[in-house]
Amino acid sequence: MKASVDVKTAFLYGKLDEEIYMDQPEGFHQKGQERKVFRLRRAIYGLKQAARAWWQELEKSVRKMGFTRLHSDSGIFIHRGQEGVVNMVAYVDDIIFFGLKVLADQKKLEFMRRWECRDLGTPTKFLSMSIQYDGDTIQLDQTAYLEKVLERFGMGNAKPARTPMVEGYYPLKHTGPNNAVLTRKFQLVIGSLLHLMLGTCPDIAYAVTKLAQHCANPTEEHLAKVFYIMRYLAGTQKYKLVYEGRKGLGQGLESYTDSDYAQDPTHRLSQTGNLVLLASGAISWKSYTQKSIATSSTEAEYMALFDCSKQVLWLRILLKELGIPMQVPTPIYVDNQGAIFNASNLVQERRTKHIDVRYHKIQEYVEEGQVVLYYIPTTENPADIFTKPLGRVKFELFRKSLGLIFQ
Repeated sequence: MKASVDVKTAFLYGKLDEEIYMDQPEGFHQKGQERKVFRLRRAIYGLKQAARAWWQELEKSVRKMGFTRLHSDSGIFIHRGQEGVVNMVAYVDDIIFFGLKVLADQKKLEFMRRWECRDLGTPTKFLSMSIQYDGDTIQLDQTAYLEKVLERFGMGNAKPARTPMVEGYYPLKHTGPNNAVLTRKFQLVIGSLLHLMLGTCPDIAYAVTKLAQHCANPTEEHLAKVFYIMRYLAGTQKYKLVYEGRKGLGQGLESYTDSDYAQDPTHRLSQTGNLVLLASGAISWKSYTQKSIATSSTEAEYMALFDCSKQVLWLRILLKELGIPMQVPTPIYVDNQGAIFNASNLVQERRTKHIDVRYHKIQEYVEEGQVVLYYIPTTENPADIFTKPLGRVKFELFRKSLGLIFQ
């Protein structure tokens, strides 16, 4: 059972430790004391301390309700009692309860007695994401938000593109004068695209993150390319991120990693792409430029593998705290035999001695049985979608592997 509430004027509940004063509000002046100011006892909207003060009050309150905050995620709380378990997810003032119906209802009502809330019932929206339930299957999308974004930027009737970025394209840094109007428009579009990418659109991760690197000084070409991403989104509005419930959970975590060696034409930095699946859908994805120059494709893959293993380890800890421990090592699929050998071999070779010691942490994860490494051909590795702009056929194949299904 799932239940959700929204805390009204949440930031006004936060208590302040600091001395903060404000002018008397218009219409509330004390006669004869107009020159005096108010000292704030509680936070108000606009204070930089308001969010933290509210969170401290929220955490104290739910602890009194018997909840314990997870070590792996400060926004998730769990209540374990003789009758069962209730999980609570909090994002600022949006709260969701998960558990047996009777228990979840009890905790929701207890929470609502402590704060003035709107009872939203079974959650169908969360952080601009639409949630649909079909038996054990859960479907997520941001269609309503996407429609507003397309309309806002005049792309409501745009001709759809088949991929978010043209195959082989690489945005180059602009060193000329800055166009303030163009820059502002570019940043607004990128901000909206980032929200979609982080929510339910992992398929645009490479294109968005690569173009977002040019927010400080974009060109007309860069702006045209972000609108090209919107053309792609205009044609994929009916795609949803689908999770297959108990059937998919039985498979446990599954992860993929890849890199594109020396992709950056200026600094010769490589591009990393990581993907983690659970219940047949993507729950974690990442596309970023590596911070140091790899001297070979194997080294670039090894660095990407280490980064993926860190995310896998965190997810294993999170699931264990939620009462869903992974009983077997999590598979990580990588398309480089050399990287697999280096990660599985505790004896350093001459060719790998120069690699930063932190990347060798992957060897410890393998030895402990936290992860197990498998080779996968490049043509079958869905993490490739996060390392470069692909052609339509390959892109659509890997998009389906993310759990993005046309509905």
